[in-house]
Amino acid sequence: MNCGVRRGGTCGQVPHTMRHMGDVLAGIHATWEFDTDSVLIRFERGIRTPKLFHSLRERRIPHAALSSVTLTPGKRGTVVLHAVPRPGADPLLDAAAGQLKDGCDPYRLVLPAERETLAEYYADELRALLGPDAAEPAERFLVAAPEAPMQFKAYDGRASFDGDRISFRWFWTGASTAKWKAGDQTFPVSELSGIEWRSPEAFDGYLRLVPRGAEGVGTGAGGVTAPGAALRTDAMPPGPQAVAPRPTQADQDPAAVIFGLGYGPVHESLPFAAAVLESVRRKHSAAGAPATALALAGRRDPADIAERIRHLGELHQAGLVTDDEFSAKKAELLAEL
Repeated sequence: MNCGVRRGGTCGQVPHTMRHMGDVLAGIHATWEFDTDSVLIRFERGIRTPKLFHSLRERRIPHAALSSVTLTPGKRGTVVLHAVPRPGADPLLDAAAGQLKDGCDPYRLVLPAERETLAEYYADELRALLGPDAAEPAERFLVAAPEAPMQFKAYDGRASFDGDRISFRWFWTGASTAKWKAGDQTFPVSELSGIEWRSPEAFDGYLRLVPRGAEGVGTGAGGVTAPGAALRTDAMPPGPQAVAPRPTQADQDPAAVIFGLGYGPVHESLPFAAAVLESVRRKHSAAGAPATALALAGRRDPADIAERIRHLGELHQAGLVTDDEFSAKKAELLAEL
């Protein structure tokens, strides 16, 4: 019988201590592997697993990135172990700005109700490991963002990001006259202050880039913004320089792509937005986030790096990555070994 825990305990037993780690708690759509300083979440690839989880594949969550841990009853004989991140710790959730549905929340582990005792044990252990700043917003991202290069197809154009620049290439069948007059767009990360992501599951979803000096208002407490409000980096105060006002509607703004039925789905556009946001924060951080902290948050095992190199090779063969980009990115991945 499978009780949903491996390596650190046996069926029907609570593991002796999580601080020795190695335990893996298996849920319905993911498994959590407990390490001495973090939780590694590996997402399943079943047909019922949310596509966002397929895109994320796995995420390492440092204990320092968490604010609280809860265990609550779920639907249809399940319980939900929820590790709640600190505001500002995860670029994915910062970009989502509260728009993710519960079923697509990567911090929720759904388990059969018979594992409640085991789940409560792990919840207590994680709570004991929370840092003294758990109740405070994080000063920098502690969870690694999805990695560039990446792209997705919006209703009015194709968006691509190579790690340094975001490009919008308009479709004649969907782009507005204003965007056609402006022409295809390329935005260096260094010229941006943030992003706006409105879920494609909303009626008027879009991804909008916020140029420096054109920041919106509406940033809420803890750095969490309302859907559609400008999400800025902490290190980017509004500049004094005058800038042209942005069009109110995203379909008229050359710094935005709009979504629609089947265009810019969450599992493509949200990781893209998170990667851009993390890059903006990193480029413009006044003190500069320590490279070691980012490396720790995004460290990978050799099998994962091999898989990423394989995926990069597929992008290269498909003509989506140049020879130079392929060589540079491959060297970066091999350096992580």
